[in-house]
Amino acid sequence: MTIKADPTEFEGKRVLVSGGTKGLGCATVARFLAGGARVITAARGHAEPIDGVEFVQADLTTPEGGELLANAALEHLGGVDILAHVIGGSSSPGGGFVALTDDHWLAELNLNLLATVRLDRLLIPQMIERGTGTVVHVTSIQSVLPLPEATTAYASAKAALRTYSKSLSNELGPKGVRVNTVSPGWIMTESSVDLLRRLQAANGGTIEEARQVVLDSLGGIPIGRAAEPYEVADLIAYLASDRAAAIHGAEFVIDGGTVRTV
Repeated sequence: MTIKADPTEFEGKRVLVSGGTKGLGCATVARFLAGGARVITAARGHAEPIDGVEFVQADLTTPEGGELLANAALEHLGGVDILAHVIGGSSSPGGGFVALTDDHWLAELNLNLLATVRLDRLLIPQMIERGTGTVVHVTSIQSVLPLPEATTAYASAKAALRTYSKSLSNELGPKGVRVNTVSPGWIMTESSVDLLRRLQAANGGTIEEARQVVLDSLGGIPIGRAAEPYEVADLIAYLASDRAAAIHGAEFVIDGGTVRTV
């Protein structure tokens, strides 16, 4: 779809998007580009060139991968003004908590928590030195509404990221760096389809039956559909923009009304 954005909104801004090659990450890269930003992101493998985007081949689930991306941002862009942490996902099998090995837990923590923590540690100090910067962490409504069938480790890592984000905001606000959190519900991405296939493999049946398992676990989605990646990306961009200059330490849920509690 065509992205509607002010092409000067992020003019002169240097943006790092973690996990920017698929799904929500790809939509977030496109949204910042549409606003005039220079963008850097990481890909584990080869990525097709995009004007205005610098791709670094790195595995962000490792300390070495985080250092590669952070060093590239500092060397090639001279620093970062906006950190949009979109990296995340789940590859654990269905079957409940007993199906999760130590390796599954470590993989989920490295992808959904530690990749973000490491990049923050490497790049936020240069924001503090300038006295300005913006950080957006993407967590998940599963931090408060976990789905026990297949995503216990993912939900736990995202809950830890949510807590970390709040703590970071308390520390960085007085130093001129804003930190906010976006918590999506179900987004229609490649990862969502992969989850359905894992549930199908664990439980049998059809993809539609696996989809119903997810919907039942969520208690339904009042607006009747999952969010589109571009809708979540637009919220991330808003929080990173000057229009949200007074918003700090906040969590924004975008889930179509899935979480029904106050």
